[in-house]
Amino acid sequence: MDLFQQLKQRAQANPKRIVLPESTDDRVLRAVSSVLEAGIAKIILLGKKEIILSKARELKLKNFEKVQIINHIRDNHFETLAASYYNSRKHKAITKEQAEEELQKPLYFAALMVREGLADGFVAGASITSREVAKAAIHGVGIDKSVQTVSSCFFMVVPDCNLGQKGIFVFADCGIIPNPSVKQLANIAISTAHLFKQLVGAEPKVAMLSYSSHGSGAGGTVEKMKEATSLVKQVSPGLIIDGELQVDAAIIPHIARIKVPDSKLGGDANVLIFPSLASGNIAYKLVQRLARARAIGPILQGLTKPCSDLSRGCSVEDVVDAVVVNVVRAQGDS
Repeated sequence: MDLFQQLKQRAQANPKRIVLPESTDDRVLRAVSSVLEAGIAKIILLGKKEIILSKARELKLKNFEKVQIINHIRDNHFETLAASYYNSRKHKAITKEQAEEELQKPLYFAALMVREGLADGFVAGASITSREVAKAAIHGVGIDKSVQTVSSCFFMVVPDCNLGQKGIFVFADCGIIPNPSVKQLANIAISTAHLFKQLVGAEPKVAMLSYSSHGSGAGGTVEKMKEATSLVKQVSPGLIIDGELQVDAAIIPHIARIKVPDSKLGGDANVLIFPSLASGNIAYKLVQRLARARAIGPILQGLTKPCSDLSRGCSVEDVVDAVVVNVVRAQGDS
């Protein structure tokens, strides 16, 4: 059974409430029909009921009688959520009127629903930029103070591959921080390892990637990854981690034996932490397209509650994946 089938079964065992604010996107509506057919989640859509149901009928979709549809602007919780948002942002000089204006956007209303316990997670990004989804998540859901750094990751499921965790890897950060600091890299490594353990159920083995392996090269990025590795070892001494490493030394055992024979990873890394957003984003897209890997994400981490971004080029399958991941993560928070 592959990773997604395992996650799907876990979601079906205890479905959670997932809110999707992009209620007129065809891909989202098709995904909602599939999710409800499989009993994966309890779905909340934001918008006008007559418009959403008309669109569903036009697409000949089933199961929409099971969907909770909220016209968020007229919802009874609007004033309460707007007040909550204002109280959390007033230190940034936001006014009550501005808070209410933000909450008129379905994306922000969804984020506040999650924070206030009216939903267990949200999925957005089919027609909204990743930057806006991340902003809504940070301002609406809130940053987990124990993590301090919001980042994103992709679970990469590579077919016919025995590397990593039987072809499963997680890449981070692929969508949030352009040039992470040493401390941010350490936080990203720790939170990504935790998520790997939660979703895969296997021991995370973390590689801090660079163009150098144990001092074979030099430069600012090399030193940054070395320092981040040292910091992780101090904060989470039980975590299996090594760096700085070139990617071949991180994931291929016989190359690890040649380049870094003293590495505790032994070429068996399954969590790959990239030195920059550019490298992480390029790497996941290359693996996805050239290896025909399944890319599950971007999954946002470092927040108080589960939420997932979507690529604007996402497929129906991508939306379903995101819902499943949010349900399983919400189960862990129960």
